[in-house]
Parts: sequence; structure tokens; C-alpha cells
Amino acid sequence: MAISDQRSDADPNFVVTARQSQLLGLLDAVGGRARRIDFQKLLFLYCQEVARQPPYDFVPYRLGAFSFTSYHDRRKLVDAGLLLDGDDWQLTELGQRIALDFREGSFEIFAKQYAHLSGDDLVADTYRRYPYYATRSEIVENVLSDDKMSRLAVKHASPEFSGPSLLTIGYEGRSIEGYLNVLLEAGVTLLCDVRYNAVSRKYGFSRRTLENACRHVGITYEHLPSLGIPSEERRNANSPKARRALLQKYRQKTLPTLRDEIETLLGWLSDGYRMALMCYERHPGDCHRGHLAAAVDAYLGANKPTHQRGDL
Repeated sequence: MAISDQRSDADPNFVVTARQSQLLGLLDAVGGRARRIDFQKLLFLYCQEVARQPPYDFVPYRLGAFSFTSYHDRRKLVDAGLLLDGDDWQLTELGQRIALDFREGSFEIFAKQYAHLSGDDLVADTYRRYPYYATRSEIVENVLSDDKMSRLAVKHASPEFSGPSLLTIGYEGRSIEGYLNVLLEAGVTLLCDVRYNAVSRKYGFSRRTLENACRHVGITYEHLPSLGIPSEERRNANSPKARRALLQKYRQKTLPTLRDEIETLLGWLSDGYRMALMCYERHPGDCHRGHLAAAVDAYLGANKPTHQRGDL
């Protein structure tokens, strides 16, 4: 049966996505129930080692590798009646029936490979082999207490930077986890959202969700909407010529009126933040953020501190 045909009796309008089907298939392969931390680590290992096109990306989190998107899908599957709403990941009876259609040999082989690991042993295994994802762990000293070399590997896997930076980044085509990893690997400590409206239909990039995700990986989030371009103006810029005209207007007419906001950005740089200005477009030439960064440099003038510039 095709994935698009998999509907929930609890919610007949709910359709299991290809990504969610892999959650259900993996959970079914490990017996239909797993502790939260165990399943998150198994899902991580499955995505790293087995999946041809990994359905989830991960970030270093307080217990190691973590996918915000997997928990977003978990909530949808709970609401659809396919998972129980509890401390564990657990299929309902309906979920068990639907998961049968997603059984694959790769799930079974993977489940047997890791059947001997659980709890701290499973966590430690992921830390040893993927130390970057343990760099923000609160339990690394406990689970690797007898493994000095692995603790050192985790320490060395953490990116180290010093001094201020003024970077820019777009989230087009990125998952929230992939986006956060780019920021972490560049040493970003402050993400400044320069969208006029900090909302998105793409999971993870509306203000509240993005702010929460940043906080959990140690990045400060700020939103300065006045640095953005109003939606009604952007809506009409649907051709290359109109887009160029919109950005020219922003550079020549809007930016000179934003002295207070730019002073705020300068203050964060002076405080030593490694700052990234964010908007939607992947390519900086299609976005106003590059013009904004150039304006910050212009205000700094001859007294500007040494700082890194570039688009991520």
C-alpha cells in the first residue's frame, strides 16, 4: 500500500508521510516500544548508518544527538492515534497495524545489530563514534567516566572561536537541525532575525519555535522586525527586475532611517557576539541581509573592530 494511502482511523484526514513511515517502521522493528532517549539514539544511528536518504537531521543537545523534527512528527502521530502519549515511544494497536506496511529488512537488521545496547551503554556508543553530537551533553562525564580518550575527543570536537563576527544566513532548503549545525560550526552566539514577519510554514522557523531551538543549543535569538521588508512589498517583487528594484529601495531609502536598529547591532558586536543576520533566501544576493551587513560596516567606519564577515 502506498504511503499516501495510509490514513488513521482516529483522524481519517491524516496521511503518514515518507519520513514518519520510517519512524513507525523503526519503532516496530525494536518491538513497538522504546524509552525516549534510547529511541532518539537509535533513530540517530539509523540515519547516520543505514538510511540512504536520512529522514532526520540532528543537533548536539543536552543528552547528545537530538532531532526537533522527530518530536514534531511524534506529536502528529500521537494526535493521529498511532503513538501513545507517554514517556516512551510506543505504538498503539492502530499504529502497530499501520507499521506492518512499513516493515523493511534494513529495519530488522539494524534492530538486531543494536539489540544488546540500551540506556547509558547506547548513549556512550553514540558519543564515542560521533563526538560532535556530545559536545553539549550534560551527561558526558557520567556515561564516559571510564573513557578519558573519548571525553577528550568530545572536547576537541567542539568548535572554538573568539572575537566578534558579522555573518549572514538564509534557511531556504535547510532543516532546523541542519541550520543550527551551520550556526554552531561557525561559532555563532547570537542569531538576529531580520525578517519583517518571523513566521514560516516550514517547521522550526517561526519565531517561538526557532527561539526555543536556539536557546537549547546555547545561541541567543533576537528579532528586529523593523530591519525587514514588509510582506506587501515583497509580495510584488516576483521578477528579477522587481527584486533588484526592491533591494535597491531598501539599500538607498530604508537603511538610512534605521540608525537606532543598526546601533543595536553594533552594540552586540562591541560586546563580542559572533552574530548572524538571518532571513529566508538561501543566496545572499536574493536577500536584503547582505545590504544590511554592508550598512553595519559602513557605520563602523574607520574604527570598526576586527571581525569575520561572510554568508553561511
